[in-house]
Amino acid sequence: MTRSCLLLLVHCILFIFTSSTTTAIATITIPLSPSITKHPSSDPYEILNTLAISSISRAHHLKTKTITKTHKNNSSSASSLLVKTPLSSHSYGDYTVSLSFGTPPQTIPFIFDTGSSLVWFPCTSRYLCSGCFFTIVDPTEIPTFIPKLSSTSKLIDCKNPKCSWITGPEVDFHCQNTQTCPPYIIRYGSGSTAGILLSEALHFPHKTVPDFLVGCSIASNRQPAGIAGFGRSSESLPAQMGLKKFSYCLLSRRFDDTPVSSNLILDTGSGTGDTKTQGVSYTPFHKNPAGSNAAFGEYYYVSLRKITVGNKHVKIPYKYLVPGSDGNGGTIVDSGSTITFLERPIFEAVTQEFIKQMGNYSRAADVEELTGLKPCFNISGQKSMSVPELTLQFKGGAKMVLPHQNYFEFIFDKDVICLMVITDNGVGPLLSVGPAIILGNFQQQNFYVEFDLANKRFGFAKQKCK
Repeated sequence: MTRSCLLLLVHCILFIFTSSTTTAIATITIPLSPSITKHPSSDPYEILNTLAISSISRAHHLKTKTITKTHKNNSSSASSLLVKTPLSSHSYGDYTVSLSFGTPPQTIPFIFDTGSSLVWFPCTSRYLCSGCFFTIVDPTEIPTFIPKLSSTSKLIDCKNPKCSWITGPEVDFHCQNTQTCPPYIIRYGSGSTAGILLSEALHFPHKTVPDFLVGCSIASNRQPAGIAGFGRSSESLPAQMGLKKFSYCLLSRRFDDTPVSSNLILDTGSGTGDTKTQGVSYTPFHKNPAGSNAAFGEYYYVSLRKITVGNKHVKIPYKYLVPGSDGNGGTIVDSGSTITFLERPIFEAVTQEFIKQMGNYSRAADVEELTGLKPCFNISGQKSMSVPELTLQFKGGAKMVLPHQNYFEFIFDKDVICLMVITDNGVGPLLSVGPAIILGNFQQQNFYVEFDLANKRFGFAKQKCK
């Protein structure tokens, strides 16, 4: 779907919102006829290849996203409160959380994403989601939020300071011919979405957040559910709620698409004390120096100092480990990426070390070709398996020693294992912009992960998620 088509659809919806004379929120009735088909294959090779491709696409998006926005602090003076909400895994590589918006509340699922900031939901009973064949949900039955059923739905006015969170400092220019905040288009690695901005009530069991800025999406490409942005910009859920920290423990994806879930915990504590969670290792968040590119400021940078394979320290140029004055380089933590991305020189150094230390196993070139992952090793006929330990060491000495299930995927009755890290496709020049390392959710499985916003640090500890 092209940008012009998306904008045309959104402007039509905006006209309906603003031209109604009988109610502040009109029924969304624009007919949209999606052309959606189910994935033609259930081949697990193809499914794994899709995860690899989508992770590469996501990495390219995160690395090249350049936007200009006005950042403002919007922390509320909420009383201390811990909120727990279930977090579920899905076979297409993401994790979802259910949130309740509106009065009375309407509860719908959202993709949990620390690599973006806007919270948005599908916002019409005729929501168009093109290219969504991969979702387990029938695209014609995607849960949607209906504004006319909520007494607290309001369009965001151009004069509302929250409008500039999305439009940037050019808000006056964009608002010359309208009183309502202009429609948005947001691009992700795997797709895009377009809609208008609303003010709504966000409900939790013992807390309500009024006037929450949320996106009301009319049409999307490859985005079968709304996204809950947990990034560092003003429009994110943590910023709007004034969270002191949030934490989670991601279930293994081997529980895919089952009712099993773990908890996402939101902490609105009123204090800013330096209390550490017992057993958790911490490393400080790193601020990207590229102030001119506010997109990079949206990410959670951490200072990765060393990667070890077995007992071998993999040599990585410093420029990849710490963002330079241009903002390029460094490591971010992204729950929206499935497989960890490494800049090509880092990837080659790490994979070559695995190949060297696992020289007693033959390469499974056919599986590498089918899945897009490498190296893959044939372990058929082996009575036991030994793989080098993969360790990530961060500033401050915090070490993330990964279980082998977090970096090797067993393929088909354990005949083949593939290293679950990716890089670009190796064609053309290096894409040496943006973050050099993107720590995805596959590597975060069965770890307690804490984003301590008040103390600007990232914490983690091995933990069996349940």
